[in-house]
Amino acid sequence: MRKIALITGATSGIGKATSQILASNGFDLIITGRRADLLKSLTEEITNKTGAEVISRCFDVRDLKKVEEAINSLTGKWADIDLLVNNAGLAVGIEPVHEGVIDDWERMIDTNVKGLLYVSRLISPIMVARKSGHIINISSVAAHEIYPNGAAYCGSKHAVKAITKAMRMELLPFGIKVSSVSPGMVETEFSLVRFKGDQERADNVYKGLTPLYAQDIADSILFMATRPPHVNIEDLVIMPTDQASTRDYRRR
Repeated sequence: MRKIALITGATSGIGKATSQILASNGFDLIITGRRADLLKSLTEEITNKTGAEVISRCFDVRDLKKVEEAINSLTGKWADIDLLVNNAGLAVGIEPVHEGVIDDWERMIDTNVKGLLYVSRLISPIMVARKSGHIINISSVAAHEIYPNGAAYCGSKHAVKAITKAMRMELLPFGIKVSSVSPGMVETEFSLVRFKGDQERADNVYKGLTPLYAQDIADSILFMATRPPHVNIEDLVIMPTDQASTRDYRRR
């Protein structure tokens, strides 16, 4: 019997790659995101290529009412979620605190922290009732390090690290696994969003080095999700060979 996985932020990058690889390895999917057209095309692509069953729900994780409506609308086998991948997240802006854009801070905190909590709050009771399940939170190397002009983003990912550890303790009595993945530089829409659509500036981030790619992280998520019942990978910190820290790179 195929397991059910719900992936937030599935329309691009890590979320899309994770959806594709899970569907090819025994999971049926609930994919979610803010862009209905991309959800539709991804649903068709995965169904045609893998034969997996896929449904989608279009919502912004920052909107609690919409999250509740989407999760509560799931019926039948779709309401019995085995794996939650909290992938939705972003970085936006690079100003220091004294020049920070408040709206940027709110977008990051509302998405990276509150959105993760909203979705987890609605899905974890399903797992508690069944006494099994796995939650994987997509974090960042910024959960382990700090860098200038990243106070709000680093703070949000440090929050994800703390939330993940607390969730692991709270859900331990119910046999639920809780994990996180903390990638370094990954070439996705991340930099394009951070630089607010400036493609040239985003491309320059990756010049002269080989970053990670979404597929690299998706491979790791699949590994974590398919360990035996007695094994939980607590956190995976994954860096490109060309990156040693948030500030140390080898460019050629």
